[in-house]
Amino acid sequence: MKKAILVGLDHYKGNRITIYMEELEALAATLHVEATRHFIQDAKQLTPQYKVGTGKADEIRDYIQDHPVDLVLFNDELTSTQIRNLEELFQVPVVDRTLLILDIFSKRAKTKEAMLQVEVAQLKYLLPRLKSLTASFERQQGGIGSRGPGEKKIELSRRKIEQDIHNLEKKLSNIVTVRQTNRRFRQKSPIKTVSIVGYTNAGKSTLMNKLLTLSKTTQDHHVLVQDQVFATLETTSRRIELPNAKPFILTDTIGFVSNLPHDLVNAFKSTLEEIKEADLLLHVIDFSNPDYFNQIMTTNKVLEELGADDIETLYVFNKIDLIDESLPHGFTPSVKISLKENRNMDTLLEQIITILAKDDLTITYKIPYAAGDIVSTLIEHSQILEKDHDEEGTIIKARVSSALRHQLKDYEK
Repeated sequence: MKKAILVGLDHYKGNRITIYMEELEALAATLHVEATRHFIQDAKQLTPQYKVGTGKADEIRDYIQDHPVDLVLFNDELTSTQIRNLEELFQVPVVDRTLLILDIFSKRAKTKEAMLQVEVAQLKYLLPRLKSLTASFERQQGGIGSRGPGEKKIELSRRKIEQDIHNLEKKLSNIVTVRQTNRRFRQKSPIKTVSIVGYTNAGKSTLMNKLLTLSKTTQDHHVLVQDQVFATLETTSRRIELPNAKPFILTDTIGFVSNLPHDLVNAFKSTLEEIKEADLLLHVIDFSNPDYFNQIMTTNKVLEELGADDIETLYVFNKIDLIDESLPHGFTPSVKISLKENRNMDTLLEQIITILAKDDLTITYKIPYAAGDIVSTLIEHSQILEKDHDEEGTIIKARVSSALRHQLKDYEK
């Protein structure tokens, strides 16, 4: 396992830098990198040369000379000039938070779309960092304003990267078009959708698997659960059929993290647009994390960027087996649970069912035997309360959504 030291700039109130450094350490561990030491620099001491002050840079260099260190991880984004200066001083590779997250995403991407999205974000990260290389080539040529082969190579690289970004975004656009077509087809279905959102490693995938276990549908389609940040990048959807409730589609999404690279958010917006179509959001929160409030704010900020901040949200405060305190004000409706110990799952289910069914009405339908497809639609998309037959057809009493009521109004008894 590689050993790294972590460097953070303290421009936060209170002791928040410690929380961010612990998060950076968790990100590093995802790539099997062990953090051996933290260095914190007061943000007032920043320098354009090294980002940190020269005194702190020398302190880090001295530590590296006396200890086994394979790389240095910065919690803040660095320019290519700063990276080059730091690497010359430290004599080990230097990686900033953005590049670290991009590397994690590149290793976790499994689908073609996720791979394309990560590649676009990586190229956009690289593009502005080519500029500082031009100066070093100019110094090699020795003339002010000269256009040596080195500078031409940089310009060619820039054009190549810009063309690659254009081609990749075109491929992504085609994938998005296909998904939007599929989404419009699904929207014609009266079945409601629920999306699980939240900070990474809060328990989203575990919640989805718990609901799959309770569902009457097939149980062999569970999603990956790992005690790691960004365990999966794919959006996963499953049909859930709970007892005494209408079925719904449940979607698990990628987790969020503080200071998520802007280009990465933009790249994954097309994937996360599934959230915008949801009837209900389950916002899962690690209640045991002392920074849970800011994690909620981070998730809400991304939801706002996606245009999904007006969707009804049920706040699910998880991990009360570790801490069981009163719920904070301002987050309603809410429920506190322990997925590990299955505590309060019945309360969570009741709230989900109540919210999804709040616009439902109980309707009795008389359906001719020749319209058997209507019976199938009711069975699939509503909660059947009574079912009977007479000489003319099937009589069904069911809890029906407004969308389905409009579709079947001609069969109301």
